[in-house]
Amino acid sequence: MAAQSFANMDGKIWMDGAFLNWADAKVHVLTHAMHYASAVFEGQRAYNGTIFKLKEHTERLFASADLLGMTPAWSQDQINDACNELLEIQGLTDAYCRPIMWRGSEMMGVSAQANTIHAAIAVWAWPSYFSPEARMKGLKLEISKWRRPAADTAPVHAKAAGLYMICTLSKHAAEANGFDDALMYDYRGQVAEATGANIFFVKDGVLHTPTPDCFLDGITRRSVMGLAEKHGIQVIERAIMPEEMAGFEQAFLTGTAAEVSPISEIGPYNFEVGEITKRLMLDYDALVRGEG
Repeated sequence: MAAQSFANMDGKIWMDGAFLNWADAKVHVLTHAMHYASAVFEGQRAYNGTIFKLKEHTERLFASADLLGMTPAWSQDQINDACNELLEIQGLTDAYCRPIMWRGSEMMGVSAQANTIHAAIAVWAWPSYFSPEARMKGLKLEISKWRRPAADTAPVHAKAAGLYMICTLSKHAAEANGFDDALMYDYRGQVAEATGANIFFVKDGVLHTPTPDCFLDGITRRSVMGLAEKHGIQVIERAIMPEEMAGFEQAFLTGTAAEVSPISEIGPYNFEVGEITKRLMLDYDALVRGEG
């Protein structure tokens, strides 16, 4: 049986200040964002009726919009209020929340200064990004042929739609080859991130994570770094070369969707699901549910 289309779900979507029936939240085929990727978005999770770090996510949404030269008609407080109200309208306590902003269809071409900036928010029930079985055994990652671009070639610090094209290609290829996800190097050949999550490694009780100079410094990433520091676990941000993975003992992904997900394999490199990874998984689960 085919999965239900996201175009035909039940409930409401907030769009340009109004709560619309889900199926009525539509845009025109000549919307600039569809043709030129002029859109920014956020991924948020609600736990026990509270959206985790909503304020930080909305701040990043507006920062991304600014990087793409987009001036929204709504304040950050209005977006926060709409997210919370929509969660209540949908009757969900554990859910995924997707705010998005994009350029409309007044101008169709690379230049689009006169286009209206639209916004929408959708909320739906969403289970773990990876299956529970894969997550507990450790994810298997392929190494992608695509690389994260340099900071002077794209707005790499925006959560912008166009930057995810190579992530989709990488994840499709990985899944077709029997992997859960893909690890992406950056333009220099250094370890960068997975297709939608940051990465950490463990060696001799110390966390190592790539410096996010050409990809997003994730909100979950920073949360996990804070948890590690509370335990007295040193966190080192630095350039990591691929061959260094042979010497790491543990590895895990962090992200709103991925949460904290252990890795057992990246290409030819193998890792254990060790105590530090397990501890941070449990701590993060407690933190997002208001128990930490």
